[in-house]
Amino acid sequence: MASPSHAPPDHGADSVETRSPELRKDPVTNRWVIFSPARAKRPTDFKSKSPENPNPKPSSCPFCIGREQECAPEIFRVPPDDDPNWKIRVIENLYPALSRNLETQSNHQSATVTSRSIVGFGFHDVVIEAPLHSIQLSDIDPVGIGDVLIAYRKRIEQVAKHDSINYIQVFKNHGASAGASMSHSHSQIMALPVVPPTVSSRLDGTKDYFDETGKCCLCEATSKHFVIDESSHFVSVAPYASTYPFEVWILPKDHSSHFHHLDDVKAVDLGGLLKLMLQKIAKQLNGPPYNYMIHTSPLKVTESQLPYTHWFLQIVPQLSGVGGFEMGSGCYINPVFPEDVAKVLREVSLT
Repeated sequence: MASPSHAPPDHGADSVETRSPELRKDPVTNRWVIFSPARAKRPTDFKSKSPENPNPKPSSCPFCIGREQECAPEIFRVPPDDDPNWKIRVIENLYPALSRNLETQSNHQSATVTSRSIVGFGFHDVVIEAPLHSIQLSDIDPVGIGDVLIAYRKRIEQVAKHDSINYIQVFKNHGASAGASMSHSHSQIMALPVVPPTVSSRLDGTKDYFDETGKCCLCEATSKHFVIDESSHFVSVAPYASTYPFEVWILPKDHSSHFHHLDDVKAVDLGGLLKLMLQKIAKQLNGPPYNYMIHTSPLKVTESQLPYTHWFLQIVPQLSGVGGFEMGSGCYINPVFPEDVAKVLREVSLT
């Protein structure tokens, strides 16, 4: 990410024809990105080719209120205590990628990073974000979205008590082409016995930046050229070396390593900014399918790692596929500069 002192000049959003390709390396993802505006039209012309309209309610959606018995076992609901008028439910995934029943075997097996195979112990849960099929996350008010975020936090705190768990990933797939198998608004939580390589690479990149500058690169990521909007405790940015077109990150303004340290007040504040970003993306890009991911730190980070680990929420609209070059090289091509994205999204009016 660029610090304010390294911010690029303010190119207009309509000046694509005059821009030259540029390679940028992001210390957060530890990845090179090629920005090639010649491969696209103006940033304001980006639209989803397959917008995800809310699907009509199928004849039998197990996530809808009144069909609770058709789901996998419930972990908890909001409000609690078996309230039939629930707002949020956290349940086990009916088709989990990992098994919560293998903990005993996992405890008897070393899960070091040099292991080539370990027992597939872990947790894979679903967060049903609303009781009604017609409600999308962006339809919910900031307090309600805050409640969803607090449900994530509560479940992370529960799962983190298991010694074998090392990393917890919260993510949302919205739309079939973004990976959602159910059209009812929901997100997922996966708790892993290992730290994934992308997370390790992120720690390496942010450590290198910290060793070089003495600063957290995400604390430095708020140059005016990249900021879209902000709330009391969070700021949304188009990241300096964004991997995907119209990618948005939401960052805590105060340095924080773990998402699950989010308090209730900040959860509502984040809920409001997340709602705003999802609405702006939907309006500007014709309601695209999207993913969001909460990138937090491993549960067992050391005290020395805390100064350069900073959690954030990443939103990726699904506007283009990943090709052979990206898969083969790990280097991505983005047809739109993030400073242009920030300018376009700042100017989106929701009134």
